[in-house]
Amino acid sequence: MSEDAVERATRTLEEGIVRDDGTAMSYADYLDLGTLLAAQHPRSDPPQHDELLFIVQHQVSELWLKLLVHELRSARALLAEDNLSQALKRLARVKHVQRQLVEMWDVLATLTPSEYARIRPFLATSSGFQSDQYRAVEFLLGNKNADLVRVVEHDDRARASLEQLLEEPTLYDELLRLLARRGYAVPPGVLARDVREPYRLVPELVEVFALVYAAPEEHWGVYETCEELVDVEDLFQQWRFRHLQVVTRTIGAKPGTGGSSGVGFLRRALDLTFFPELYAVRAQVG
Repeated sequence: MSEDAVERATRTLEEGIVRDDGTAMSYADYLDLGTLLAAQHPRSDPPQHDELLFIVQHQVSELWLKLLVHELRSARALLAEDNLSQALKRLARVKHVQRQLVEMWDVLATLTPSEYARIRPFLATSSGFQSDQYRAVEFLLGNKNADLVRVVEHDDRARASLEQLLEEPTLYDELLRLLARRGYAVPPGVLARDVREPYRLVPELVEVFALVYAAPEEHWGVYETCEELVDVEDLFQQWRFRHLQVVTRTIGAKPGTGGSSGVGFLRRALDLTFFPELYAVRAQVG
């Protein structure tokens, strides 16, 4: 390689770039990388190479879930304030995060059954079923279940978070309240429902959405929000399905470490829906 080529291939450190001399906030300081990168504690004995993948995968998932809860809470608050455009911005970000979570399963799927079998005994009874942030996302979207709070009852932070969300309206509740404020014929029973309970389909509400879908140009903001929520549910179902696939290829019909039936339990979750009227209305379009 010529001297000119070597010079072109070398990137000179610019004079203006701040060196870490310990007196100013650094990248590592801002992100608290000392804590973050020291949070992986493999437990296998003898050590198993693939355990770090398993730990990092789930820690990163929890970080994305933290952001999802943050954005969904904000979207819900914005709907309560009749700020539909900003709520849609939040939901757009939610979908991008969901895609990251879906695609992450491809990395974990590189873990073969024999590799996972060498790690699994060291998980003991720990399980993703115990993720309070995953439950927080479900509670925000409408799949409320007070019994699930008991799964984390010995974790004060997790229990308090889920108990609070159990008492609060869901994202969909706030959309329906917004519709009522805008003059749509939302049944009073929907507005007065017990928000601690999982949401159930209301046939009269399907008729309200049928008017929106019959003339989307006249109801564009509401129509767009409905389709955004369908996208959110679609991506959530993709996450569930990829989870099912990866568990199936990794442990087959074995029960889950947290005591669930494993694949059967995950398969039944595919029947759950957050926004039933937004799917039911499709039979009336056209």
